[in-house]
Amino acid sequence: MFSLTYVIEQQDKGKLLREFLKEKRISKSALTEIKFYGGGLFVNDEPVTVRYLLKAGDQIVVQFPKETPSEDLQPEEIPLDIVYEDDYVLVIDKPPAIASIPSREHRSGTLANALLHYYQSKGYESTIHIVTRLDRDTSGLMLIAKHRHAHHLFSLQQREYGIKRRYEAIAHGLVQQSNGRIDAPIGRKDSSIIEREVREDGQKAITNYQVLGRSQAFTHVSLHLETGRTHQIRVHMAYLGHPLAGDNLYGGKKKDIKRQALHSCELSFYHPSAEKTFTFHSKLPKDMMGLLKKEES
Repeated sequence: MFSLTYVIEQQDKGKLLREFLKEKRISKSALTEIKFYGGGLFVNDEPVTVRYLLKAGDQIVVQFPKETPSEDLQPEEIPLDIVYEDDYVLVIDKPPAIASIPSREHRSGTLANALLHYYQSKGYESTIHIVTRLDRDTSGLMLIAKHRHAHHLFSLQQREYGIKRRYEAIAHGLVQQSNGRIDAPIGRKDSSIIEREVREDGQKAITNYQVLGRSQAFTHVSLHLETGRTHQIRVHMAYLGHPLAGDNLYGGKKKDIKRQALHSCELSFYHPSAEKTFTFHSKLPKDMMGLLKKEES
């Protein structure tokens, strides 16, 4: 079981345990699960309730319930490129052609299946908590929370735009402006359950871009998101008139690359346990590098 330990300082003396745990951003739902589904709250090794009155020097242990994965998710031995791991997080560098989670189209062979196998091989009692999901054919860095409490803390960061992601993409045509900000709402296309489009009644979506290089047929761009809508970069670049190479769903051509030329190359987040910001980088994969080199030759 995952647990947290605190030693009560003088300034927290006299507080209810409930108030202290709220300040530590432990959610009400987590406390409910501890009460009814296992785990416990302990002060100096003795079980207590959230109404306990804190004393200076008390040692508080919050023990979270064991997590049970869905029976529909089966472990599969699929290689994982682990960039970083600790008790709170995993940072994965995902290749293209692997979905983040199972769907009707891809019921197995997903990152979630691979993670469950990895957890079981290590004896981790957790289900899968993907914080930053990527489309099946988008490659690059993903953030995984290793337990429900960490996922809660990262979800709060996402709401406050505290998790930063930068992407690189190769778009058709020559993007004229060296940088820009696309502020255009995105919603589901009426005729499709998958495809999105810019539409007035859509959700707010903002993408910032900077041109890294141009060739005869393509523009190499760096992008970072202020929002996180489904297919946001792909939709916004198509809206500009420059769909991503390989992205045939939004007008790109697969002649030179067999998937959308989009890579999550930088990931930055505040680590709730280490209490500092972590930043990770990933190089462009071979297929995107090959497309750039082809244009240079």
